[in-house]
Amino acid sequence: MKGKELMVKEELIQDIQKKRANIAVIGMGYVGLPLAVTFANAGFNVTGIDPIQEKVDMINRGESYISDISNAQLRKHIDNGRIRATTDYATLSEIDAVSICVPTPLRKTGDPDMSFIAQASEDLAPYLHRSMIIVLESSTYPGTTREFVLPKLTANSDLKVGIDFFLAFSPERVDPGRTDYTTYNTPKVVGGITQACTDVAVAWYQQAIEKVVPVSSTEVAEMAKLLENTFRMINISMVNELAQMCERLEVDVWEVIDAAATKPFGFMKFTPGPGLGGHCIPVDPLYLSWKMKTLNYTARFIELASEINTNMPRYVVTRIQDALNRYKKPLNGSKILILGVSYKPNINDMRESPALDIIHLLREKGAIVSYNDPYVPEIEVEGVQMFSEKELSTFLEKADLVAIITNHDKFDYKMILEKSQLIFDARNAMKDVAKNDLKVIKL
Repeated sequence: MKGKELMVKEELIQDIQKKRANIAVIGMGYVGLPLAVTFANAGFNVTGIDPIQEKVDMINRGESYISDISNAQLRKHIDNGRIRATTDYATLSEIDAVSICVPTPLRKTGDPDMSFIAQASEDLAPYLHRSMIIVLESSTYPGTTREFVLPKLTANSDLKVGIDFFLAFSPERVDPGRTDYTTYNTPKVVGGITQACTDVAVAWYQQAIEKVVPVSSTEVAEMAKLLENTFRMINISMVNELAQMCERLEVDVWEVIDAAATKPFGFMKFTPGPGLGGHCIPVDPLYLSWKMKTLNYTARFIELASEINTNMPRYVVTRIQDALNRYKKPLNGSKILILGVSYKPNINDMRESPALDIIHLLREKGAIVSYNDPYVPEIEVEGVQMFSEKELSTFLEKADLVAIITNHDKFDYKMILEKSQLIFDARNAMKDVAKNDLKVIKL
């Protein structure tokens, strides 16, 4: 790299290091809003871009809709002018550094839905300019940044990547509800299309994030993210299958796991549950599986793990039906109270929550289903609106069976034990209050 080419890179890095660079985050959701706040905390001016006007208005009022960001954290930066939000992509003409944090769901056919990344890239393209760094953070298959995003950005531009502008991938590692590891102190993997791209992206993220880990390419960074979540998906599927084995063997799977976890090496504890939830673990490995199919390769571990995990809601419903049968009650017509519908404890995130499948399956079999969740006031299941029951004690007493699907800390498990006729515990939430109570049936 010589002359003007080197100058573009060095001048952009200098602007970044001196906090003169203007930042934009496209997609102000569970990843984008915390990232915007993290950049603002580091002293950057940040523009959040989102197509949903309601979200933009809330941000500009200093109202956070993400549990990991408090109103006070956001309002501080609205008041000091560090953060503003808009639906207008034209603002990108004045932006030096852009993070793309849009959703990457799966279609019902199992292939990636790239429409959000495509739209963000196409909307950004008219404002691509010299001395700009763009980083894709959306979880996706290896090759996306180079083969999908780059052509869309440069379709009508003579700018050269790695020379005039810079493009990289850095996978988000957000774990909603977690306080020990946040956007700031979770190590950030960064890989660029070229070495110059990596250098600029690393220099940028180093200003706001505690540790940045450069890798040799966008493909390595993309694959690293998929490895992280495929590792978890496969291990969760293993303990989910173990739970089914232990039920047939009449062995307590939770005791088995706790016993194995006493080994100080060579074992990592995973626990079973009613199914996978969240945006990453149920989805990301299937991106890799889809990509491998295009290369005539079957990702057998991923396919098997997905099959086991996807079947867990149906397995839970079968166990609920069996529990009612013990007391000569049919599932058809029984009142079932679901406790917890978010995909993990102590948050309001409903993405891919197994509770929705369980409610749907129970209804299909004729059960009368209600739910209580202190974090989720209302949900929609197959077009039917449901509201969290406020008088929990009353509904516990009325229910033929109470199913603990998400083990929120706010639940009074002692009261749940006292008031309920029959409990199916999919999370081992009752372990401290009902060690051998026959009315508690564990997954």
